[in-house]
Amino acid sequence: MQKSNPITTLINGATKALTGAIEGATEVLTSGAKAITQVKAGYDAAKDVVDSGLRGATEVGRTLWDAITGTPGGVRPQAGIATLSSTQLSSLAPFTQFARATYCPTGKLKNWSCGEACRANSDFQATLVGGDGNAIQQFFVGYSPSQQSVVVAHQGTDPTKFLSDLTDLDILLDTPDPALYPGIPAGVKVHQGFRNEQAKTAHQILAEVKRLMQAKKTKNIYVIGHSLGGALAELDSVFLSLNLPKSSSVKAITYGTPRVGNAEFAKLVDAKVPNFIRVNNKRDIVPIVPWETLGYLHPHGEIHLLSPGNAVVCPGDDNSKDAQCTDNSVPNILAGNVFDHLGPYEGIYLGVAYCT
Repeated sequence: MQKSNPITTLINGATKALTGAIEGATEVLTSGAKAITQVKAGYDAAKDVVDSGLRGATEVGRTLWDAITGTPGGVRPQAGIATLSSTQLSSLAPFTQFARATYCPTGKLKNWSCGEACRANSDFQATLVGGDGNAIQQFFVGYSPSQQSVVVAHQGTDPTKFLSDLTDLDILLDTPDPALYPGIPAGVKVHQGFRNEQAKTAHQILAEVKRLMQAKKTKNIYVIGHSLGGALAELDSVFLSLNLPKSSSVKAITYGTPRVGNAEFAKLVDAKVPNFIRVNNKRDIVPIVPWETLGYLHPHGEIHLLSPGNAVVCPGDDNSKDAQCTDNSVPNILAGNVFDHLGPYEGIYLGVAYCT
């Protein structure tokens, strides 16, 4: 029988109290979802412009990757935080809409008719859709002619329920399955629950990615997700990098992602997925859990959205030095706001209520 201790009791008690308050507030959020959608009328008006320029997004997006990774033409984040331009911020929109689409019914994903989220990436061809949002999180795989890439995207989950799971002191760091992650260094450990969830779809996704890469003559793969979906996307990005030809280019972009593994895992992400971006919105609390004191650490690639049109690139892995980066600006869950987890991510909200 596992022994309890005063710290566990104290934190679990605080978590239950906070979760109860959040669940009550969630009812207010849900009832106001339609109103929020109406407020986004400006986005609706701009959608046609976005669609008409979609094929140019790949080139524009390169400037964003340059800013994060320090490739020629970009800003080297190791030198300190860097401010993103409006052009770089706008290049996130297609990927944010892919993350939004993961919350839509699978029937609508199969024929790519999920409303605004699908219209924003109108040329996308979904070839594999799975999951039920319960036993297995929804996911889809397909090809984007605009991005000239295979796209893999995972659904997230209710932030009020997710927070409780993430802050439970019984969570364990464990070794990834060597059959899925061949040749990884000793000492790499990841969240056991996330590991088990990702393993449910790993082989199916890998097979479809390989098929599409051959059929579409591309070496480019984007892996995308929000919340729990972001954690699965982070694991998938490493998994795909280890199991695809070395000439493949795996890029990941996640939103409101919790910490997934330990410092050794963060180093593995840094090495295997140099084109990794994790977007944090304002005072979202999900990216600060599970806590570093439990052995967890984020990899590189943080973009912190401070306000509409204002975002910074934070250098290194978990950045606790710069005041504008999440680890410093949200020191604990009481200092944060769980509703920032849903958005807006430059005008786009993520969650079941926003699949319109």
